[in-house]
Amino acid sequence: MGKNVLVLGSGGREHAICQAIAKSPLLGKLYIAPGNPGTASLGENIDVSPEDFPKVIELIDKREIQILICGPEAPLALGLMDNVEDFFSSKENKPVLIGPKQFAAQLESSKQFAKEFLFRHHIPTAAYKSFDQTQLQEAIEFIEQMTPPIVLKADGLAAGKGVLICHDHLEACEELSQMLNGKFGAASEKVVIEEFLSGIEFSIFALTNGKDYILLPEAKDYKRIGEGDTGLNTGGMGAVSPVPFVSPELKQKVIQNIIEPTINGLQKDNIEYCGFIFFGLILVGNEPFVIEYNCRLGDPETEAILPRIETDLLALCNEIHTDTFGRQNLNISDQHSAVIVLASGGYPEFFQKGISIQLPEQTEGTVFHSGTKLKERGLITSGGRVFAVNALGNHPQVALQKANSMAEQIHFEGKYFRKDIGLDLQHLWNSK
Repeated sequence: MGKNVLVLGSGGREHAICQAIAKSPLLGKLYIAPGNPGTASLGENIDVSPEDFPKVIELIDKREIQILICGPEAPLALGLMDNVEDFFSSKENKPVLIGPKQFAAQLESSKQFAKEFLFRHHIPTAAYKSFDQTQLQEAIEFIEQMTPPIVLKADGLAAGKGVLICHDHLEACEELSQMLNGKFGAASEKVVIEEFLSGIEFSIFALTNGKDYILLPEAKDYKRIGEGDTGLNTGGMGAVSPVPFVSPELKQKVIQNIIEPTINGLQKDNIEYCGFIFFGLILVGNEPFVIEYNCRLGDPETEAILPRIETDLLALCNEIHTDTFGRQNLNISDQHSAVIVLASGGYPEFFQKGISIQLPEQTEGTVFHSGTKLKERGLITSGGRVFAVNALGNHPQVALQKANSMAEQIHFEGKYFRKDIGLDLQHLWNSK
């Protein structure tokens, strides 16, 4: 009997997770809630919100779900896994839960919680101080003592948009005031003010049971809307994997100074953790620092890294609580992976939904659906990020050319994508 799996979410990340799981000989039935038109070809979409806990629990119970994978961060921050675990605590068949409970999810949902954890366990990160609405004057005085640029972070979840880099004291004070007065809603009722670290960013991912872990491939994503990394922050406009400057020596340094102290810190603090950890890192000189933790896989990095993993992802999830977990060798393809995000015109600010989409009949890679819906008149846009196209190649240039070609072949009014994804790394690839 195969394993029945429920994946929660509706974006490109979830589509990529489903594609990886669908290949597994362990799979029984795959359900996605709510899913999207892309996931519908891999399993059964069920119109349930991941934040509607009673309905999610009912779905797990009725469909005899054995493995639950939560894609987005919000349900984890709201305590989804606590609710599921409580419901099944007295039952024989408890599902494997891939995603941390609410307390552990604060590593992502509270910047202050994450910073305190990092400092407590001597994990390299930027110096900081946090302030709430009653401490505006103290916060301004703190800013005045800093050397610009100055980083302001909404303490809570702000869909990847709650980080501002201010280039002088006046801008920082004005933005701080706006944030504490609701610029990002409840997410910025508290603001973390950080020193600016100058370097190049990358991400590393692990699957862990809180004691042992398996390292997944690294990626570099591109957050800003404009080419040349200009303009507003977004949820992510593209990604590449592997990353040419992440040498075996640097990876070993990340493991030794960041990943293992994080896993050990979870144990020391008695923080139960089961699921993915995303390490958002910055390389300053030759030293890696933590910018942030995420308690799930990133988007669009997932669409870049999962196509490179040849090991059965579902088997890893199924074995997460066994003694053998963490000892397996992960087989990773040598191929290069490139992802380009196609966004609605106007994103990340105001954009229209409901625009008709024309997809090509054949592509050289995979079109992951991020913000689409299927209506009577066909496929339409339903989000700011509409697709993430992925291509693989023996050379990064080949992968990027294929991905760009796919991006050109998809048509909807107002379509926008960055044409410079990966170009900043060309000199590193060419020197190898």
